[in-house]
Amino acid sequence: MKKKKSYGIRKFINDIHLWLGIGSGIIIFIICLTGTILVFDTEIKALFAEDVPLEDTEQPVKSLDELASTISAEGLGELNSLTISEKSGSFYEARIKTSPEDRRGTTFLLNPHTAEVFSAPPSSADDFMFSMFRLHRWLLVDTNIGRPIVGVATIIFLLLSISGLVLWFPKKMKWRNFKPGFKIKTKANWKRINHDLHNTLGFYSLLLIIVMGLTGLCWSFEGYREIAGNVIGAEIFNRGGGATYEQLNLEAGQEVSLEEVYAITNRELSYTGKTSISFPNERNPVYSVRKYNDASFSPVIADQLVINKAGTVEDREIYRDKPLNVQVASLIKPLHVGDIFGTFSKILYFIACLIATSLPVTGTIIWINKLRKKSRRKKEKKYTKAAA
Repeated sequence: MKKKKSYGIRKFINDIHLWLGIGSGIIIFIICLTGTILVFDTEIKALFAEDVPLEDTEQPVKSLDELASTISAEGLGELNSLTISEKSGSFYEARIKTSPEDRRGTTFLLNPHTAEVFSAPPSSADDFMFSMFRLHRWLLVDTNIGRPIVGVATIIFLLLSISGLVLWFPKKMKWRNFKPGFKIKTKANWKRINHDLHNTLGFYSLLLIIVMGLTGLCWSFEGYREIAGNVIGAEIFNRGGGATYEQLNLEAGQEVSLEEVYAITNRELSYTGKTSISFPNERNPVYSVRKYNDASFSPVIADQLVINKAGTVEDREIYRDKPLNVQVASLIKPLHVGDIFGTFSKILYFIACLIATSLPVTGTIIWINKLRKKSRRKKEKKYTKAAA
């Protein structure tokens, strides 16, 4: 008589993995599929946007003050910031508050040689990509409903990833038992190939899936974001609005020019890179400057300066000088969306998201195959009893 197998911890983990996957599979599939598309959000929009040629590049580049004056004369609105590219043949970007309702401002392209201002060309993919964003973040429903649903599904996916890793390990810890988990047996039948696609690809994408999941929860739950910030000892999504600066009453001619602000920036941050200068306003009477080092390991990391209207550097934040926990907190978004190392990391994230999208599908197929196998065994057992 066969001894009945006991219900062990591995079987328990397998059941948790199975039923959590079945219960959340559709939502996880949607989140991962939209995430795969959103990895190259900027590139997709650019691909479907009209190309605006930069003309009259033989002329010298105008001074920043000339450019700012020309924008003001155009009557488009209040100039909030100017982004200067040091690459020849590139537009500058001007963010202009076109109306009181346009709180963040609208981005315009600026020809640095002629001071011509162009509306940023719309992309035919804008509406589609925004729909993908809303589907990824809120499932196209009200944010108060969709955001927590996505958050819970993300938590479940993290649990599935951890339980999947436990199940990936063989029962007997010998090297020969580990080897099948590292490769896909392409010459096997389709059921085995499907199993390997789920098991092996899931293992290889595990680290990035966990990174995306842990960082993604910062948008879903404010409490989680606060706890995560307390754990690493730095505020996550810190907008830097804490410092206040004195409004200087300067006489005519004493106020620093925009060209001088740019010169101070290049003196303080003496490397090549894109510079973004936000102009003084009623709430913040200083120039806020961000500069991105072309030689940095990450294209999204910026050093920051605060320069008052007299040309004095009030504050200086160099990324490499920040404590490690503050550096990590500032990289939550790049770590989630995959642009932390530029195109290289985007490709890795795209592959990992694509694999994550396939996991609910391959997992469901494994479950259906097991159900069919059980059903077939029951029928065979019943037939054997009837024959006896």
